[in-house]
Amino acid sequence: MSEKIIAYLVQLVTHVIEMGGYAGIAALMVINSACIPLPSEIIMTFSGYLVYLGRFNLYLVAAAGMVGCNLGSAVAYWIGAKGGRPLVERYGKWVLMSRHDLDRMTWFFEKYGSITVLVARCMPIVQTFIAFPAGIARMPRLRFHLYISLGSGLWCFFLAYVGMKLGEAWHTDPRFYQAFHRFHPVIEVALLAGIVWFVWSHLRRGRQAEKA
Repeated sequence: MSEKIIAYLVQLVTHVIEMGGYAGIAALMVINSACIPLPSEIIMTFSGYLVYLGRFNLYLVAAAGMVGCNLGSAVAYWIGAKGGRPLVERYGKWVLMSRHDLDRMTWFFEKYGSITVLVARCMPIVQTFIAFPAGIARMPRLRFHLYISLGSGLWCFFLAYVGMKLGEAWHTDPRFYQAFHRFHPVIEVALLAGIVWFVWSHLRRGRQAEKA
């Protein structure tokens, strides 16, 4: 099961990037930032691997990811600003976003202000949904996109750099290849456990919210 899930995501990401180039990277990050949990870790790390192969430029890859994040976040911001909490609470479950997630992000946003957007863009999972509370709070658009650009630029560059370095190690250091295959079952179990926990916890919170 884990192999099928991982293989499908990787196949989707790699196909779009190989066919669309920088535009494909940007398009995938639009999806990621528009509150659809397509992992940026897969998108940008594979893009970094293609940097190692000489297909892409590292800085242009990070820039493409940053552009995609801005476009996708603009969509989520607009939904939050126009629909407010009621819309998010009603339809958020379709992207595995529970009321608990929205409450938590709104709390951080109200406590720490707009700097939350900058910090959240450098964090897994949270980055996908942070534009919602920013839109609900009507955060100034210029500051919003500035923080999105800074946070996502750093995040995309970091992941792409990691992918580039992993590509180098994979082809030049036999110890890395041997270690990966030695712990391959452990990696699969960890990935599957993470996916199952994420989906199960969000569905459970959604059911509890509906009963309440």
